[in-house]
Amino acid sequence: MTRLFFLQRPLLAACIASFAATLVSPVHAQDVSVWITTADHATALKPSTAARFGDDKAAKLSITVDDAQRFQEMVGFGASLTDSSAWLIQHKLDAGQRDALFKELFGRDGSGLGLSFSRLTIGASDFSRHHYSLDDTPDGKPDPELKHFSIDQNRGDVIPVARAMLAINPQLKIMASPWSAPGWMKDSNSLIQGRLLPEYYDAFSRYLLKYVDAYAAEGVPIFALTVQNEPDYEPKDYPGMRLNAPARARLIGDHLGPMIARRGNGPLLFDWDHNWDKPEEPLGVLSDPAAGKYVDAVAWHCYGGDVAAQSPVHEAFPDKDAYMTECSGGDWEPVRSGGLPLQAKNIIIRSARNWARGALFWNLALDESNGPYAGGCHTCRGVVTIDSRTGAITRTDEYYALAHASRFVRPGAHRIASTESGGELDNVAFRNADDGSLVLLVTNAAKQARRFSVDQGGARFSYTLPPRSLATFVWTPDAVQQD
Repeated sequence: MTRLFFLQRPLLAACIASFAATLVSPVHAQDVSVWITTADHATALKPSTAARFGDDKAAKLSITVDDAQRFQEMVGFGASLTDSSAWLIQHKLDAGQRDALFKELFGRDGSGLGLSFSRLTIGASDFSRHHYSLDDTPDGKPDPELKHFSIDQNRGDVIPVARAMLAINPQLKIMASPWSAPGWMKDSNSLIQGRLLPEYYDAFSRYLLKYVDAYAAEGVPIFALTVQNEPDYEPKDYPGMRLNAPARARLIGDHLGPMIARRGNGPLLFDWDHNWDKPEEPLGVLSDPAAGKYVDAVAWHCYGGDVAAQSPVHEAFPDKDAYMTECSGGDWEPVRSGGLPLQAKNIIIRSARNWARGALFWNLALDESNGPYAGGCHTCRGVVTIDSRTGAITRTDEYYALAHASRFVRPGAHRIASTESGGELDNVAFRNADDGSLVLLVTNAAKQARRFSVDQGGARFSYTLPPRSLATFVWTPDAVQQD
């Protein structure tokens, strides 16, 4: 990752104005609109010289886009509204700053990113200011009837911020994941480490659905659940819980799955919610005859293995969707040196090429000290950094990776076929359902500029990308073919 770059407000305003102008200015049918961000953010989501379909010869690096081959329908792109993110937004920004940030991140009026996918934590994560569950009993004794269940911990920040996000973008889809069951449900009798006791599978299932109903009553619908964040890991200093495939299969197949089926109104259920390096884990649950029928998708994280693992799982169970549900930016390798091209390549481009319907970075916002946090990662960063002293906003690599996708690829778009050009270019293409426009994202990870050509519908354009950059190309294929 590159170092954080503070985008000055006049520059941001100029970029927004220039982008808005392209929406209202007439564009020749053979022109291709182009936006570019460089890894150093010297060019940041900047409308650039248009490409033009013409008589260009095919370049050595070439991409063929085929609109006739359509794959998964997209839900969208975004980041997690952790407790820390919500607290910063609600308590470290004034009303004007909050409103501007919500419109910038979730608006779709020409200047906003149009983020349409997010994630909440059910109880505390490492990015909370303290550890808690939603059913902590005063004496620590079991509460299988969930008499002490309460979402009051979230009323001062998470709930009002989530409502504000939805007010800007009512299409926003929000999933939710627990980091731990209440301590009294576990063999550790603590939020830290341990396993869910089988005698509490039923109570934990009701706990999750009680959360869904409580949030719905607050105007925050939850469209999907996972039963455990990173179930193959027991952190030592923040909430976590080991829940392997056989345990998840029994929890889902015998308890939570039938409960959701009886409700008849969801939520969807995603399995795994952990890294690419153990595809046998979701395969174990999907293969279980009792549990598999209740699972709608597999959720993936980026911290181990390779994104290509998503495809064999999808191919084994093509009726199950895939989602990238967590990947953090931060100060470690290879993120530090890979920078923007790496984040865009793995979390946006390759994730979608391997069947993801949505992609989430981790914290939506953190402060200038990468917090607040209560254990866990001290070097993670948010999509935006909020200066807790002034409310000033810094936009990170993750912000621009999301912007290049979410601003242009709208919910309901389909990924379409595009050939891999090889070398240090990576790409993915989409077709928007509302207007038929095509969107092509291309990264150049090389330290040199790279020229490439794009073929679509019998026409071709060429373009040269700056070193270590990300670009979005948008055009209307029918107009091209009519000329």
